[in-house]
Amino acid sequence: MVIGVVTHSTHGKLFREAASTLRGVDLEWVSYDHEENVREKVAEFLANTRLDGFLAGPVPYTESRELLPPGLPVGVVRPSALDLTLALYRAQQRGWGRTPVSIDTFPAEAVDAVLDALELNRDEIASLPYAPTQTVEEIVDFHRTAYRRFGDRGYVISVRAAVREQLAGDAFGIMSGMPVPATIRTELHELALRIESDRASAQRFAAGVFLVSRTADEERARVGLMNLLLNTPEFAGAWIEDRGRRGVVVFAHKALFERVTRNWVAVPALAEAGTALGAQVAAGFGVGVSARNCVLLAERAAARAEQEDEPCAYLIEDSGVIIGPMGPKSTADREALSFSYREHGDHVERLAKSVGLSAATVSRLAALDHELEGRAISPGELADRLGITDQSGRRLIRTLDAGGLVSDEGTAQHHPKGRPTRLYRLRIAQALKGTPWSSTAARS
Repeated sequence: MVIGVVTHSTHGKLFREAASTLRGVDLEWVSYDHEENVREKVAEFLANTRLDGFLAGPVPYTESRELLPPGLPVGVVRPSALDLTLALYRAQQRGWGRTPVSIDTFPAEAVDAVLDALELNRDEIASLPYAPTQTVEEIVDFHRTAYRRFGDRGYVISVRAAVREQLAGDAFGIMSGMPVPATIRTELHELALRIESDRASAQRFAAGVFLVSRTADEERARVGLMNLLLNTPEFAGAWIEDRGRRGVVVFAHKALFERVTRNWVAVPALAEAGTALGAQVAAGFGVGVSARNCVLLAERAAARAEQEDEPCAYLIEDSGVIIGPMGPKSTADREALSFSYREHGDHVERLAKSVGLSAATVSRLAALDHELEGRAISPGELADRLGITDQSGRRLIRTLDAGGLVSDEGTAQHHPKGRPTRLYRLRIAQALKGTPWSSTAARS
């Protein structure tokens, strides 16, 4: 398990102390000196690092959340009532007293809880909760205004390193409100447990039922639907069976269906089926405790999807969760998916034969290539994505390299004391664009 941790350079020691009790987790660190550099540093980090989770404070999370992959478990370390209480006691030890004081970034409910517990005078406390649109200058002005309002008395409790730096030359005292190791440790452990829970959930058994409807020749459409699903790269790891007069059933882990449906948002295969078969297709997915239970739930979900006027899908879990309707993706996505498995099916077969791999493996690699969108990948990450061992991943990379289907993109140093990890860029989609394909052409 790999968790990326983003910290200000002055807080690195604090976060490392908090993480010292965590076992079975590799932490990858991103350190920044100025908040305006967070987005750039995180973007570079994400481009070269495979993550299972992401941990940051409110500021770096706000700056980088649009860059995070969909579905990536995220933990945000927010200062708590305990952290504020300890900051107040540290100020008291310095002889500053508890009030008057101005406080930034702490949630309003945390400040209220501490004020009530310690019976502090609210008139001598100014609080500015965190907001994504706040600037450092606005927070600095808030503290200086509060200091003047208190009659040039009091001190500051600030979570923001940049704020403390700008106030360093002022007349009042400054106390860090950064979360203590216990707060950070709690968030980090909760994130690790959430990742483990998501992994266990992803490995649950699931089923999908695809039904052909609104066509005169249901038998022909059903056979066409089954062939279409068998040649879809995203379904390469699934078991697909004939379900009878007009249906096809797919068995797989929940994680596979999550990828196929873009985390239960849309089902691109529905659009492709409508174009290729000239028939409307409804789909249902079921997640349960057994294969039989999954199929029953999927049938119920498919029956519900058939009641809609447009092609769509539903998910029903044994917990009672129902998600839907999920429609097809955009036209651009349908064209990309069509390229990957239908119009170029013969090319996949020829390409697989030329490099000594199965067509199913090449199909899965083609789907992964589209998903990566040009991002380099390590042999270990490739193995993880395909569900094979690291040794098999390295062997597969060597095979792809010999066939000109990957390019060497250098190395990445994820651990200061570890060996660099070599990175490769998949060239499956590029090879499939050639007609006819040849090893020489792929290398050129």
